[in-house]
Amino acid sequence: MFRGRHSPCTALAGVFALALWGAPPALAQDAGATDRTVHPPELIEIVQAAYPEEARAGGREGRVVLRLRIDAEGRVTKVEVTESAGNGFDEAAQEAALQFRFAPARRGEVPVASLILYAYEFKLPPEPAPAEEARAPAPPEPPAPAAQTQIIPAKPPIEVMVRGPSEADRLRRSAQAVHVLETEQAQRQTADLGEVLARSEGVGVRRGGGLGSNARLSLNGLTGEQIRFFLDGVPLDLAGYAHGITNVPVNLVERVEIYRGVVPVRFGADALGGAVNLVTDPEVRGTHASASYQVGSFKTYRWTLDARHLHEPSGFFARVNGFYDRTQNDYPVDVEVFDDLGRLSPARVHRFHDGYRAGGGSVEVGFVRRPWAERLLVRAFYTEHQRDVQHNALMSVPYGEVTYGKQSAGAHLRYAQPLSRRIRLDAVAGYTYVRTAFRDLSTCRYDWLGHCVFELPQRGEIEARAIDQIVEQHNAFARFNLAWNPAPWHSLRFGLSPTYAARTGKDHALPANDYDPLTAERDLLSGVAGAEYEARPFSGRLANIAFVKGYMQQARTKEQLPNGYLRDLDRSSNRAGIGDSLRFSFTDAFYAKASYEYATRLPNPEEVFGNGALVIENLHLEPEVSHNVNVGLTLERAETAAGQLRFNVNGFGRFAENLIVLLSAGNYFQHENVLSARSVGVEAALGWTSPGDWLSLDGYVTWQDFRNTASEGAFGKFEGDRIPNRPYLFAGGSARVQGSDLLRPRDVLSLTWQSRHVQAYLRGWESVGATDSKLVIPSQLVHALALTYSVKHGDGSVSGTIEMQNLTDEKVFDSFGVQLPGRAAHAKLVLEL
Repeated sequence: MFRGRHSPCTALAGVFALALWGAPPALAQDAGATDRTVHPPELIEIVQAAYPEEARAGGREGRVVLRLRIDAEGRVTKVEVTESAGNGFDEAAQEAALQFRFAPARRGEVPVASLILYAYEFKLPPEPAPAEEARAPAPPEPPAPAAQTQIIPAKPPIEVMVRGPSEADRLRRSAQAVHVLETEQAQRQTADLGEVLARSEGVGVRRGGGLGSNARLSLNGLTGEQIRFFLDGVPLDLAGYAHGITNVPVNLVERVEIYRGVVPVRFGADALGGAVNLVTDPEVRGTHASASYQVGSFKTYRWTLDARHLHEPSGFFARVNGFYDRTQNDYPVDVEVFDDLGRLSPARVHRFHDGYRAGGGSVEVGFVRRPWAERLLVRAFYTEHQRDVQHNALMSVPYGEVTYGKQSAGAHLRYAQPLSRRIRLDAVAGYTYVRTAFRDLSTCRYDWLGHCVFELPQRGEIEARAIDQIVEQHNAFARFNLAWNPAPWHSLRFGLSPTYAARTGKDHALPANDYDPLTAERDLLSGVAGAEYEARPFSGRLANIAFVKGYMQQARTKEQLPNGYLRDLDRSSNRAGIGDSLRFSFTDAFYAKASYEYATRLPNPEEVFGNGALVIENLHLEPEVSHNVNVGLTLERAETAAGQLRFNVNGFGRFAENLIVLLSAGNYFQHENVLSARSVGVEAALGWTSPGDWLSLDGYVTWQDFRNTASEGAFGKFEGDRIPNRPYLFAGGSARVQGSDLLRPRDVLSLTWQSRHVQAYLRGWESVGATDSKLVIPSQLVHALALTYSVKHGDGSVSGTIEMQNLTDEKVFDSFGVQLPGRAAHAKLVLEL
């Protein structure tokens, strides 16, 4: 008969090691609390591990040392085996430890996350003494319980690593004007990254169709390339995603950092309206793998795969990820078609030429946490996007065979290393090749039913000529950042970021004797340099970042004059910028921020030279400049008896000169300068989570007034008008209900409702035409509902989601009147190991 015993889980009194984890030394002090005493976590609820049957039958015992990750609420969120015993002991210990509850570690009186090492010892009870033959048989005893474990502290003594604020929390509480979205919940749902961003206050996403369509993100009224996009600090178009941010798979992104107005020097960005940095996976610990598969309406299929491994003894690290998307986008739209009598009549038809296919992957290898390099990693990637073009810019003419595609390949090298106790170097450099193909070779004119209604006298649906053009662009870039911490609470950072693009191409459908502007060699060299000084007086309660930036750009190309002659067109620009960001913490979770920047944005290659498809060149674009102001107040998390409260309110102003706007020219788009414009507005968000986290409510609203203030130039006659094609009022809300431990331990069932409203706005200048004749994008109210069930087992999890988007089948349009998908159903499965 087995008998088990269980001893209390206690630490050796007074013996533990303390270390900050998750933040650089200079930043780890960025908290307002004056009491910095660290208290280790205390175990308050233990779950007995099950003794593995095979090990018990074989008389085997074992000892397993675990590393437990404990969050600020005392829950064990991750268990890793550091010393294995095999024979099923590892799994049994992990399963039990994940159900422990702790009183969380504290820094002063503030609960913080922590890591601890702990040991499980599985011991069998001693064998009973042999019974004497002459003794009378004893009455039968009740069955004994299964053998239990003896739990003792790990030796050497417990190691407690008390974690400072996470990187997301540190960014939120920094002086930077940044909003951080963590995508853990979004990764289980079916919305793409564009939809995830659109659900955040102050962020607008206007897209030209379904999955794979062009999309433009706006922050505080500024949009498109006025916002710079990055993947782990590398410009997004140079990191393999030249087709745009909304087409990056959300399951490959750990968090999204949204910088409003003021962009830190480390990005080397010449942004006017802000920046968005996608962080794929900052963890370089252990082994992890995940995969997702999604199927949905309009013949939509998406999958992702991601895996990483760190060999601790050598520091060798490897990561691989990939994705594949495919959809027909054959959703119904409302158009006008010719009836049997040749008259135009309203009709609902399915899009017939709007397919999208994309795929790609990357491999990253190198070494981490070595004496000679904190990180030395090489990443190589390849991505490809192919898209059918269904209609012109205004959705007034259907196309049946026009296609557009991009291929991107390249590699970059990343190096990070402290040069001394106070100096740190971060650098990344790389090369990217982008090939764009745009073809219009059809001899048919198609109607909205997908029928070839008549033969064209020449090839080409867009204009009276065939198009078969290839554009090739070679890009080289580098980012060098040096940080110096001369004293506690003081930091000085320098950044230098050159970028070079060389482009050429050819339209194979042009007659041999015609001039092909694509064959001209076009070079664009841009550079941004900056320095910033950060001080955090009053024990970090006040933080201030003052900075200066310099901008340089040189363009070289040829221009065809109206008389047909060619001339060299070399242009250069040099600008300077300055700014300051301030944050004051009333408490750790309640703080105010203010920032100002005089910023410059240099035109990028696609704005100057076109995108090789429907956006045509403008070789005379001027850099745009702006005075950017932000003032905000944030309550990050306030724990009350009624639940957790959070809110954020932010006022902003953008006062721009030579603003670059994208305007429709019928079949094509072109970027042009508006001499001056200003955007002012306010955005606010409010949220509440109930005790026990079973109900969560969030809402946001943004109002912005973006107007043309130029009294002369091409748009002088529209002085005082709102800039067209941009919403001025939008809001949204969400509600999540969830329960846990329903069918089995550590499972979660959640129902999430999302809603977004966009107020009606004009497609053209508001002073043009009679009121009843103006083209208007109507008000839109869209709802989505998602049901998710997830189960955790050990370090892994499985989750499934069923989601209905646009529940009421609302008619939804982009900024130029293109109708977007109506009601759609999607399902998604996510596996993590």
